[in-house]
Amino acid sequence: MSINWFPGHMKKTGELIKDNLKLVDLIIEIVDARIPKSSRNPMLDSISNHKHHIIILNKSDLADPIVSEKWVANYTRGSTKCMLYNATKDSELKFYKEISDIAEEIKQKYKLKGFHDRQLRAMIVGIPNVGKSTFINKISKRKGTVTGDKPGVTKGKQWIRIKSGMDLLDTPGILWPKIETDEQGYRLAATGAIKDEILNKTQISLFILDYLVKNYHHLLFEKYAVEISDDIQQILTDIALKNGCILKGNKIDYDRVERMIINDFRKGSFGRISLERP
Repeated sequence: MSINWFPGHMKKTGELIKDNLKLVDLIIEIVDARIPKSSRNPMLDSISNHKHHIIILNKSDLADPIVSEKWVANYTRGSTKCMLYNATKDSELKFYKEISDIAEEIKQKYKLKGFHDRQLRAMIVGIPNVGKSTFINKISKRKGTVTGDKPGVTKGKQWIRIKSGMDLLDTPGILWPKIETDEQGYRLAATGAIKDEILNKTQISLFILDYLVKNYHHLLFEKYAVEISDDIQQILTDIALKNGCILKGNKIDYDRVERMIINDFRKGSFGRISLERP
C-alpha cells in the first residue's frame, strides 16, 4: 500500500513536538486500544529524550480485554507506563492515580532545585481520531476542546491549565510520513484514523470481514447470522441480503452494506475486538 499521507500541518506538528519537549516533564500519548502499535507515532521514541512517558490505551471498552492486558505488559518498561482507559466513561481520578508516583517524583526534583510550587507540565500527543480531545475534556473537566469523529479536528498548539496541578500542552493529531504495510493502513482506516476518502470502502469492509473470520468468527456470526466461510465476498453479499441492502432490480447495494460493516465495527457492535496483538 505504502500510503504517503503527510500533510504540511502534520510535518509542522512533528517539528512543534521536538521544539516543545524541553518545556514539559511528561509525555501523554493517546493510542487506540484496538490498534496500539499502528496508532502510535514511532517518531516519539526517538525524540522523547527519555522523559517520563505514559501510553493511554483509549477506547479500551471496544478492544479485546485479554489482548489489551498483553499490550499493557508489552509497553510498561523503564520510564514508560501504559494503562487502559475509556475517556467517555472512566473517571479522571483513574488517570491521576496512575500517574501519581510520576508526578511526585517530578515534584521532588523541582523542590531540590528550589521550585516548590511548580506545576507539572505534560504534552499530550496522538494520531487523529484516537479520542485525544475527549480525554482532555475528561481530565480537565472543561468543554472548550473541540472533539469530533473525523481526523484532524485539533488544528493548533494550546496550553490548558488543569486544577489538579498540571499544565497540559495539546498538539494537533499527527501521523508519520509513510504507512509501511497494507495491514497497518487498513487498521488505521477501519478505526477512522485515516480519512475514508483515501482508501475505498470496499477494501476496508473486506479487511474487517476477513479479520473477523480469522479471529472472531463467533462474533461475526452472532451479529449477522450468516454462514462463515473463507469466501469473504460471499459473506459480504449474504450480509447485504440479510439486512435489506438491495437496489432496484434486486441488485446488491454494496455501498450501503460496506458502510454498515465499517460503522458497526467503529461503534463496537460486533463486541470487543483488537485488530493487532503484541
